[in-house]
Order: sequence, then structure tokens, then C-alpha cells
Amino acid sequence: MKRFIAHVCLLLIAAPMAAHAGTTMKIGGKAFAPPAFASFCTREPTLCSTKGGAKTVSLQADKASELQQVNRAVNARIRERSDLANVGKDDDWRVPTGYGDCEDFAILKKRELLKRGWPASALLLTVARYHGAGHTVLTVRTSEGDLVLDNMTNSVRDWSRTPYDYFARQSQSNGRRWELIGGAQEI
Repeated sequence: MKRFIAHVCLLLIAAPMAAHAGTTMKIGGKAFAPPAFASFCTREPTLCSTKGGAKTVSLQADKASELQQVNRAVNARIRERSDLANVGKDDDWRVPTGYGDCEDFAILKKRELLKRGWPASALLLTVARYHGAGHTVLTVRTSEGDLVLDNMTNSVRDWSRTPYDYFARQSQSNGRRWELIGGAQEI
């Protein structure tokens, strides 16, 4: 019975994604990286990298469940706190231990997925605007579209179905470079 319930739960997680076609981000050229990104890459070159593995992950029920687990676990473990309050700087990208802001959550989610064997080239730090302020999420490139892991929600959603205005993400071919996001493309 437990196995049946677990299977139904996995289907419920994956079903919303299968109900409608997902979208991928159209790339519109080169973009500038966020200012604190360069020092982050110096300290954490592995987490900055997008080299290695498939550029898109086949999203089976087990993989969809894993995304949900990582998103929820990091959101539950880390408490929201601004960089200024946390480390005394306006903008500082790092792996959080107890507190952090949006990019810190995204970085930790990337690290957790890398530990689980997800390919670096499918895990892209992405910046957007929300109510006039900058916001960072982790975009995961999948066979069902580009999905977002976000500290503002425990739901893993198609990027084009979030309230954000996206403008740039890491390049899949070179994680130290960033690309403009030009819109959504149905898969």
C-alpha cells in the first residue's frame, strides 16, 4: 500500500507538468553577469561551472520528485536574510549555512543536485525582476521545459508560468558567461 501511495504522489507531482507543454528560454545574445558573480566563481569554481553531462535532463517521475525534494529541503533549511544583514555587504553570492538570500538558495540547490548526479550543464543560475527588485532562481533544463527552483515557493514550475521578468542566465557552454533571455519557446 505504501508503495502504491508513493507512486500516486509521484504522478501527482509530474502530472501538472504533463498537462500542458512546457517552454524553454529563448536566448537573445550576451549579457553581463551579476556583479558579485565573479568573486563567487573564484571561490566556488565547481558551482560556477556548467560543463559536464547532458544539456537537458529527461524528466521521469523520479527526477521530478528529486527536484521537489531538493527545492523543499533547501527552502526549509535556510532562513531568508539579506546579504547586508548576513555578511555586511550589499551583494554577496555564497553557499548558505543557515541564512541567505535568493541567490544563496539557488546556489545551494545547484550544489545539492550536483551531489545527486545531475549534470552541471542543465543547472543554470538565472536572474529576474520581481516587483522591481532583483531575484535569482535555479533553472533546470528538462525534457518537459525549463523548470525553476525558487526560494519563494516549494513548487517547481515552468519558468514561463512564474511572476518574474527574466533577463539573463548562465550560458550552458561556459558558466562564467551569461546570456539574455528573449522569451518563451514551446517544446
